[in-house]
Amino acid sequence: MNTSCPRPATGRCGVHRRILLLLLSGLFSSAIATSPALAQTAVPDRGGAAHPHAAHITEASQRFGIPAIWIAAVMRAESAGDVRAVSSAGAMGLMQVMPDTWAELRIRYRLGRDPYDPRDNILAGTAYLREMWDRYGNVAAMLAAYNAGPGRYDQYRLADRPLPAETRAYVASLAPALLGEAPSGSASVAPWPLDWREAAIFVVRENDASAADPALPDRAPNDVPSPLPATPDALTALQPEGLFVARNAGGDRP
Repeated sequence: MNTSCPRPATGRCGVHRRILLLLLSGLFSSAIATSPALAQTAVPDRGGAAHPHAAHITEASQRFGIPAIWIAAVMRAESAGDVRAVSSAGAMGLMQVMPDTWAELRIRYRLGRDPYDPRDNILAGTAYLREMWDRYGNVAAMLAAYNAGPGRYDQYRLADRPLPAETRAYVASLAPALLGEAPSGSASVAPWPLDWREAAIFVVRENDASAADPALPDRAPNDVPSPLPATPDALTALQPEGLFVARNAGGDRP
């Protein structure tokens, strides 16, 4: 398209060009507008570079209803994006899934055999995040159970057994980054089997005395734990001790 003007019409040409630029900028703005329906599954763009596992994160987000930003944040905290990461306790891959937990999730969600496969590892970790969310219903409790195991978190809630310092620090660092998003109401999550192991995906450091403590036995069907209140004060406090509420007068955590 020729936008040039004859030399005598320079003033009018300048006006026409400015109008044309405004129209084009409006078209581009409309083209790049993000649909609200896609916002939850969009992988955050850091520094203009596409996330190397964006496709897998998006798939996991859509399958399990967990915001993509949550998946990316947990992955960054646990493995810093190292596909072959292995912890001293044996946790594997991008989402640092423990071997026994991987064995359970692989069968339940029909994943592949390689725990280091980026897609399957991300799907496994996201599925576990969803299960912890469905069980406890708020960010702080979900992260604590994901890190220390649901049995260990229930011991904290029911028996006032302090959570490991590493778990408290983990929740303190991640919870603020997860605020502002929420899982969708429906997800492709398999029902919990009767022999579900109350194991942590992550294990506290070997020098933490609580690492070897056994988890609580399976609870009775009607013994549903009350979740940790997801109040702003509980989730945004930067001190680990401020993330979890104390016992109430009745002796149980709310």
